[in-house]
Amino acid sequence: MTTTFPKDVATLVARAAEPTFTAWRRNIVRLGGCANPIHLIGAATVYDTSTGEALLSYGSETYGGRLLAACGNRRASVCPACSGLYRADTYHLVRSGLVGGKHVPETVSGHPRVFATLTAPGFGPVHTRRERDGRVRACRPRRAGDSCPHGKPAGCHARHSADDSRLGEPLCPRCYDYAGAVLWHAFAGRLWHRFGLELRREVARRAGLSRTEFGEVARLSYAKVAEYQRRGLVHFHAVIRLDGADGPGTPLPHWASVPLLVDAVRSVVGRVRLVAPGGHVVGPRVLCFGTQVDVRPVASLEPEAGDRRPSSAAAVAGYIAKYAAKGAESAGAVDGRIHQARDMVMLPVRAHVLRMISTCWWLGGLPEFAPLGLRRWAHMLGYGGHFSTKSHRYSTTLTALRQARTDYRAEQQRASLHLKDHATATVGHWRYAGRGYSPEAALLAASVREGGGLHGT
Repeated sequence: MTTTFPKDVATLVARAAEPTFTAWRRNIVRLGGCANPIHLIGAATVYDTSTGEALLSYGSETYGGRLLAACGNRRASVCPACSGLYRADTYHLVRSGLVGGKHVPETVSGHPRVFATLTAPGFGPVHTRRERDGRVRACRPRRAGDSCPHGKPAGCHARHSADDSRLGEPLCPRCYDYAGAVLWHAFAGRLWHRFGLELRREVARRAGLSRTEFGEVARLSYAKVAEYQRRGLVHFHAVIRLDGADGPGTPLPHWASVPLLVDAVRSVVGRVRLVAPGGHVVGPRVLCFGTQVDVRPVASLEPEAGDRRPSSAAAVAGYIAKYAAKGAESAGAVDGRIHQARDMVMLPVRAHVLRMISTCWWLGGLPEFAPLGLRRWAHMLGYGGHFSTKSHRYSTTLTALRQARTDYRAEQQRASLHLKDHATATVGHWRYAGRGYSPEAALLAASVREGGGLHGT
């Protein structure tokens, strides 16, 4: 009986018979399943820092001709393996700012902290899935006086399923303010910055202090993430914490409390405004956050049964970390830049997303909007801000977490090479030589991601 192998499997089997297979396989397996690795060519030497003696030399030929490095992409749609590592780091970063650890004192768990969701405003009615008491309600019942100048129905009586393709789509695309939505995205980061400034002023006012006096006794810290919704606009989810003057390790002022922080956040969200220049084409826009605001204390225990909203430290950290690894593709957009207008013709996106992308391209070509770089961020629907950010003293940093992991792996390598008794330094020269996998290498990397197949053999 003869078994027919796919071409890439047959190539992998042939590769296994080569003398360099072990080094080639190790080069791929050590990346943990990275989907799009970077290729490096060069060499490095490990020196004893006390004597200057060269202890070890290695080069790209040691790894089958090229040294592979993980791509490090945070997006799960691009690289699930590297995204998983980024998500885990973000989880520990956020959690340490809530319960301590990673050089953050455990006393931080007693500080006032809230989990806040700041939404985008509405730019036109869209199809939504509404529930009450476990029952799906009509999407958007028509009300007296509702009308559409373009002949579209002003209401929608459908009870949408969770996978209904109409969710997030405007009831009338011609009525929808696409220019306003794109400009809101372009200025969302500045709107958040203004929110932070106003929140400090509000907390100081409620404490009976001036802004200068507030800075001498207290500090606000935060960690936030942006989440795309089906309608193509981001929401901000943020942990906001009230600390002493020098961060989590310093005493709190006597007036610091959770109710004060909750009320201050709710009060400020509704009055933050930002005027965006609109030019002679679309006119100026007054930008603000949406009216739907959720602010809740972060509890030390798990939420009660039936409450799906995150409130415990672990749940909040997991929630933020999940969205730190996502991008505009969760709204149905694409995960790569658009370089020419003709590229939009073949984009595999729904009509609403395509309209937002084309609006970015249109506005980005006008001189008055050139500083916003809208064409550069068209694939992000105009949002060019960071997806996950934190204030300086909230907790540890992603850089520190990555450095700790690098140091640990370096120590493991030193032990395997019997160099633990030497103080060493590595000097290397590497150059970029491409990225990606050959078909047989991609097959091996996929088996590593799935935790089976050739992984570990």
